[in-house]
Amino acid sequence: MNLTVSKENYLKTIAETESEGEVVISASLARSLGVSPPAVTAGLQRLKRDGMIRTSKEGSISLTDAGRAIADRVLRRHHLIERMLTEMFAMEWYKVHDEAERLEHAVSEDFEARLIAVLGDSKPCPHGSFVKSDSPNERRKRGWVRLDEVSEAGEFVVACVFERDRRLLEFLDRLALRPGQKIFWVERLYDETIVLDVKGTRIQLGSSATRRIWVKPGGIVSGRRRRT
Repeated sequence: MNLTVSKENYLKTIAETESEGEVVISASLARSLGVSPPAVTAGLQRLKRDGMIRTSKEGSISLTDAGRAIADRVLRRHHLIERMLTEMFAMEWYKVHDEAERLEHAVSEDFEARLIAVLGDSKPCPHGSFVKSDSPNERRKRGWVRLDEVSEAGEFVVACVFERDRRLLEFLDRLALRPGQKIFWVERLYDETIVLDVKGTRIQLGSSATRRIWVKPGGIVSGRRRRT
């Protein structure tokens, strides 16, 4: 089988969409990959022919064992490159995803093994995600919640943010909302906007951002606001 960069991108995108708890369909793949619906249809036909994916009567797409093995390999290399760029080259955390997208397909098995030897394989990436078992269910098992699900005032730590949106990452960086940052959840306004205290500054976030941020509780203080 001729495993092209395009095929790897399709398989990785399917795995990423599944890990976010979403049902994968051709329309969502077209949006994520930035290609036309006819191109997605042709790409999926090739992957199905090669035994990499299966499709249901309802149109949902899932990976076969062979397809998942390839997707996991690309995701692991993407993860290692992101960590290399931040931990070894001090690149800004909001830039490394795009760089890893370009480099992940060129990593050899030898270089991957060297990266693991130097960096280890148990730490999260700069966006807070772990390379394995990082679905919404796995995050909830760790006690993480999405920021839009919080309903009581209290201390939290940013655990993970959605990394496939450069504009979102730059926006969050300007607000100092990075993985590891302590925040105080103040209140939810009538329009569902969330008010946070970050380093003594009050900020407001809409649902387009809060549903893409996972936080770890750091001592909920029910019914009480912190004075700043």
